Amino acid sequence: MNIKVTFVELSAFEAILPLASGYMQAYAQHDPEVGPRCEFEIYSAPVSADREKVIAELLDRRSDVYAISCYVWNIGFARAVLAALHERLPGAAFILGGPQVMRHAHEYVAPEQENVVVCNGEGEKTMAQYLRQILGGAPDFAEVPGISFWRGGELVTTEAAERVRDLMEVPSPFTSGVFEEGKYTTAILETNRGCPFSCGFCFWGAATNDKVHKFEDQRVRDDITWISKNNFVSLFIADANWGMAPRDVELTRHLVACSEENGYPVMVAMAAAKNKPDRMAEITEILVQGGLLTSQPISLQSMSSRTLDLVDRSNIKPETYTELQRTLREKRISSYIELIWPLPGETLESFKEGIAELCRLRADTLIIYPQLLLHNTSIYAKRDILGVQVERVPSDVTEADVVVATNWVSREEYERGTWFSYAVHSLYNLRGLYYLANYLERSGVSRFEDFLTDAATYFESRTDTEVTSFFRDSVAKLWNYDFHNFGMVAHLVLHSHREEFDALLVDFARSRPWWDDPRARAAFELDLLARPYIYLARPRLPRHDFTELRVEPRGRTASLVEMPADLAALLIDLDVTGLETGRERVTRLVLDHPRGRKLPFMPERSLEHNASYCQGMVLRLREYLPSWRPEREAAALPGRR
Repeated sequence: MNIKVTFVELSAFEAILPLASGYMQAYAQHDPEVGPRCEFEIYSAPVSADREKVIAELLDRRSDVYAISCYVWNIGFARAVLAALHERLPGAAFILGGPQVMRHAHEYVAPEQENVVVCNGEGEKTMAQYLRQILGGAPDFAEVPGISFWRGGELVTTEAAERVRDLMEVPSPFTSGVFEEGKYTTAILETNRGCPFSCGFCFWGAATNDKVHKFEDQRVRDDITWISKNNFVSLFIADANWGMAPRDVELTRHLVACSEENGYPVMVAMAAAKNKPDRMAEITEILVQGGLLTSQPISLQSMSSRTLDLVDRSNIKPETYTELQRTLREKRISSYIELIWPLPGETLESFKEGIAELCRLRADTLIIYPQLLLHNTSIYAKRDILGVQVERVPSDVTEADVVVATNWVSREEYERGTWFSYAVHSLYNLRGLYYLANYLERSGVSRFEDFLTDAATYFESRTDTEVTSFFRDSVAKLWNYDFHNFGMVAHLVLHSHREEFDALLVDFARSRPWWDDPRARAAFELDLLARPYIYLARPRLPRHDFTELRVEPRGRTASLVEMPADLAALLIDLDVTGLETGRERVTRLVLDHPRGRKLPFMPERSLEHNASYCQGMVLRLREYLPSWRPEREAAALPGRR
C-alpha cells in the first residue's frame, strides 16, 4: 500500500518557508521503508487566508495522512481545519504536532477521534515511525514512541521519543529539493537545536532544554548558500541563541558574502545569544555593514532580580544586556530591549523602576510584550502556585491567554502597567517627550517613573481623543497581543493623528507644576520640533507658539534652532549631536529630519499593511530619528536649497 502525505502549515505571515514540515519530509523520504511508498507534499497558507478556501484545497488533496503544525497563533484555524477534514475524510489519518498541542491531546482530540494522534516532541523520528504503522495497513499506534491518542475511551501516551542527537541524521530540506522554488520569500534557518536556559515563560526549548546539538559547519554553509541563490528576501535564524558559538561569527560572514554575491537575502532577524555581548556586537556590526540588519534585539524581559530568579533566568545577567546596548549605541547601531509584563515576581513598582533604569541607561527603544501563558512552560506548570490569571484574546484564529494577574500584580495593577507601557512607547520610544523627560530626571524635578506614570494617568483621563481611545481599547480588549499594535500607535502619533497628539502633549505639559520652569518649556519645545516622521514626508513646524526657542526653517527637511546653552549641553550628553562634551558652548543647532530608507504612507494599502511597516520602523530608531548638528556644518549637509 502506497499513501499520500500532506504536511499542513498555517503560518503567522505570508510566504514563510515551512521548515518544520520540510525537516519531517526530508527525514521520512530518506527512510528506505517509508520514502519509496509515500507521496509527500507541503501545503502552507497564512492564518489570514480564507478559511473555507484552505479547507477546500486540503480536501481536494484526498490525502491518506494530514500532518498539521499547531502553534498558539494558529491553533483556532488548525482546529477548524482538523474538524472539517475529519468529518469529510473519515478514512484519513491525522497527526498534530507543535508546542501548543504536545502533551495536551486531551484538549484537542475527542475520544471518538481514534484516527488522530498528537506528537509530544520532535517530529522527524516520530513521524517516520508513525508512517511505518500507517503503511502496515493495521496501525498499532502504541508502537510509536512520543505520541498520545485515544483507544477505547482511554487516552494512551507512549514513552518519550529519543531526541535527534546527531542532527546530520536529518537531511537538509533545502539542498534535497523538498521546497518548491519561488513560492516563499522568508526563509527559516536552524544551525543547532536546544537551549541551555530554561526560562519559565518560553516554550522554545520545551522538550529540549539540555545540551545544544549542532549541524556540521559545511551543512550550514550549504544551506545559507542555497537560501541566497534562491532569492529569499529575508532570513530568520531560528537558533535559541545565535552568537553563542564562536563559529557563528564566521557563518555570519558567509551569509553576508552570499548576499553580496547573489543580492539575497536583504534582511536578517535572529534571537541573540543571552550571555555573549562582545560576540553579538561583532555579529551585529558585520550584518549592519553588510546591509542585512538595521537593529539588534536585546531580550532582557525584566530588570527585577527576583523575577529573573522565579522564571529561571537568573543566570542571564542584566548587565550583559546593558553592556551590549551601550556598545551598539557607540557604534551608532539601533537596538531594542524586549520586556514582558507581568512576569511572576514583578510588581507594578519594580516594573516601572526597571523601565526607568533602562531610560537612564539611554536604551534606544523599549518593546513591552504582554505575557502569554504558553503550554509546556514551567510557568504553565506552576500557574496555580504563582497565582496566574489569564484572559483569552477574542479570536477564532489564536488561543492566546494573556496573563492579567499574578500573586504580585492585581488585575487593576496589570491595567496600570499596560497604560504605563503605552506612555513609554509614545513618549520615550516615539520621542513624544523624550528631551523633557530627560531634563526633568537630570534636574531632579521628576524621575522617569514618576513622569511616565503621570502621563499614563493623564492619557487615561482623556476620553476625547482618538489616540487615547486606541490606548483604552488596547488595554481593555487585549489588543496589545497583536504584533502590529505598536506599529499602529506609531502610525497614529507620528502620522494620521500627529496634530491631535501634539495638542494632547501641550495640554498634559501645561497641567504639570514644572511648566513654570522655562527650561522645562524649552525642552518641551525641542520635543515638538524633533518628533520624528515615520513615513517619507516633508517636515512641518508644529502649530505652537514657541516662547523659549528661536526656530528658522532651513531647506526642505531642516530647521535652525537657537536654544539655551544648558539645553544644548543636554543634547550633547544624550549623544545626539556627535559633539564632544567640554567643547565651546553651543546654542545654535541644525535639526534635520532624514529621508533614510523611509517609505511614503500608502493609502491604497490596508491600515494593517501600513501598521506592519511602522512596526518594523519602530525597531530601527536610527532610520527615522532626526539629527542635530552644529550650525557651522549646515552648509555641507545634502538637500539644502
